[in-house]
Amino acid sequence: MFLTRFRVNTARPGARRLLSSPQAMHAAVMSSFPALLPTDTPPSDGPRVLWRLDHTARAEVMLYIVSPDRPDLTHLVEQAGWPAAAAANPAEPGWHSRPYGPFLDRLTTGDQWAFRLTANPVHYARRKDDEPTKRTAHITPGHQMGWLLKRQETCGFRVLEKPDAKRLLPHGTTHTKQPHHGDRYELTVHNTRPLAFNKHHTAAPRAGGRPPVSLLTVTFDGRLEVTDPHALRRALTQGIGKAKAYGCGLLTLAPLAKPGAQR
Repeated sequence: MFLTRFRVNTARPGARRLLSSPQAMHAAVMSSFPALLPTDTPPSDGPRVLWRLDHTARAEVMLYIVSPDRPDLTHLVEQAGWPAAAAANPAEPGWHSRPYGPFLDRLTTGDQWAFRLTANPVHYARRKDDEPTKRTAHITPGHQMGWLLKRQETCGFRVLEKPDAKRLLPHGTTHTKQPHHGDRYELTVHNTRPLAFNKHHTAAPRAGGRPPVSLLTVTFDGRLEVTDPHALRRALTQGIGKAKAYGCGLLTLAPLAKPGAQR
């Protein structure tokens, strides 16, 4: 497994095209692996290619990729990077990849980490009793947080709760029917983005064809504790939730300083 980071040059037309279309970005990411064919079906129970776009506080856009094989992002550097700088310094090709396996192997029960996840939180609902259920996006932060909290056990972690002194509301909730999870847990939701795009490269769907793909993505930032290293490794390499082909599902961890720890 490999973890790769690529900084997008947002001033380039190719970058703007990729950033405006999850379908185009997915195709560009998958083209980074010579052994993969466009018709290959992702494994249902094994590591797969995951990617995520992070918009940083400094107005940068970073592309993160987790993959079973080391990618070659030469084409992305040419379209959406700094090709002249990469050509001038062969030791810095324009992206950074490092083996992910050693990090995954070190995960231990009780470890605490900061985390980020961009996901497509959905549920199944029906408008009328006689209608079939339909996949529907969660649109409020409370329900979006609830979606993630329901998956934490099967994904091998628990989201840390805030100390009482840091909570603005008693017990961290408003009332029983609408829990205000954001004041109870070390968890925030931001960068909510409704997306609509055609799955194929056409200006509009043809008559009788499939309608555009519509989905809503959100980014979770928080702190977690490892409860099941094996399940967490599976979540880190297989993704969480739906719409993985469109930049959702990639969970990443970062060190979390512990009080009194020497680093």
